[in-house]
Amino acid sequence: MTELSVKALYNLEETKAKPLLLSVTYPWEALSKIGDFILELGKTLSSDEYNQIQENVWVAKSAVVAPTAYIQGPAIIGQKTEIRHCAFIRGNALIGDGVVVGNSTELKNVILFNQVQVPHYNYVGDSILGYKAHMGAGSITSNVKSDKGLVVIKTGDTRMETNRKKVGAMLGDGVEVGCGSILNPGSIVGKNANIYPLSSVRGTVPENSIYKKQGEVVLKA
Repeated sequence: MTELSVKALYNLEETKAKPLLLSVTYPWEALSKIGDFILELGKTLSSDEYNQIQENVWVAKSAVVAPTAYIQGPAIIGQKTEIRHCAFIRGNALIGDGVVVGNSTELKNVILFNQVQVPHYNYVGDSILGYKAHMGAGSITSNVKSDKGLVVIKTGDTRMETNRKKVGAMLGDGVEVGCGSILNPGSIVGKNANIYPLSSVRGTVPENSIYKKQGEVVLKA
């Protein structure tokens, strides 16, 4: 399923997680390794560019972090990134350069590529968001099934076992998620796809497409 692979979804030049993502075939395979990767990467960061503000938390000197934001390690916050009022970063968060993490947005076990925007009341857990991906206000990644079973990636008639209870969404580069949308566990959205507001997304969405509702996905003109 090459369309679901790391190479199909992401420009790895736009993240410090490149070595980690090159070590796997599919992005969800990296989720269990994010924390350890951050701990090793943090040791290599230049003290000229990053401050270690607490144990296992490194913040670029050019980043702006609101005093009301909460950051639990391990976490890295990149250059010229903005962490706004009451953001809640719960650990295992590798946040790239030029990212916006907005008011009351919650992150947990994530990789955010450079210039990602999660600017308004978003929940992003056990997920990877590609370069310039944007989640509209109130859109969230749901990362646990209602029956608490293991998450399965579904595309057409194909089922791919993740062997994980928690898998959120894998958003390719340039994805736009409309306001108030829910990305159900194991959702994969291809590069430059658009999700209509108030959508409930399941399974996979092809690159360069528009998701209007379940069963109505059209390619961009």
